[in-house]
Amino acid sequence: MKRAHHRHTGHWRLAAAVLGLALLVVAEAAAAQVYKWKDEHGVTHYGDTPPAHVKSDILKTDRPAPARAPVLPYELARAVQAAPVVLYTTARCDGCDQGRALLRARGIPFSERTVNTGEDQQQLERANGGKSELPLLLVGNRKIAGFQAAAWQDALSAAAYPKQKMLPPSYEFAAPVPAAGTAASGVSNPGVSTSSAPPTPPVRGQLRMPPDDAAAQAADQQPRNRSSATSGTPPTNQVH
Repeated sequence: MKRAHHRHTGHWRLAAAVLGLALLVVAEAAAAQVYKWKDEHGVTHYGDTPPAHVKSDILKTDRPAPARAPVLPYELARAVQAAPVVLYTTARCDGCDQGRALLRARGIPFSERTVNTGEDQQQLERANGGKSELPLLLVGNRKIAGFQAAAWQDALSAAAYPKQKMLPPSYEFAAPVPAAGTAASGVSNPGVSTSSAPPTPPVRGQLRMPPDDAAAQAADQQPRNRSSATSGTPPTNQVH
């Protein structure tokens, strides 16, 4: 009897799980539908939630459901956060093609910056200390100019990137973008420190006062200065 009871309980749990999954699929499908209806004044409305008491029509939509970004394995995600990889490339560059292929073969998520204009060239030189050699690989703060397979592999391993490809099957590499475009949009390049200079410490002994308080203090000191000048006694500086 106990075995039969456990078997029936397991069937009920399985049925409940299947029903829950089916309801979730139906809810997602309903959320992607668009309805059309008219109110009592004859005005046409569109939306995903029509009034319950109004007849509505379901419109077909070609908009696909938003795809969820694949989740990276923990080891790979940690390396990407600690030392993001950026690759500077240009057209008709064998070293650039080889470097891109190496990163993809090892399964390294990276951002590609293309250098095709004068503005792109300036951004490349800023990222590489005034040099313009391509390809340029940035692994966190480490920079490697020119394609050097062994050096690139060592830099990735030193940044704790997995040696074997671990990307999910559904992962898609980001499309290349112009190097100057990233600077104009305010996107910082990994490896280029924007806070190398320490903040300037405040100057001691200088106290800025609001305009009204400063004017009042100046007006209050004028009679004292005049009386000091009349008596021949030098004015006394007071620290407020």
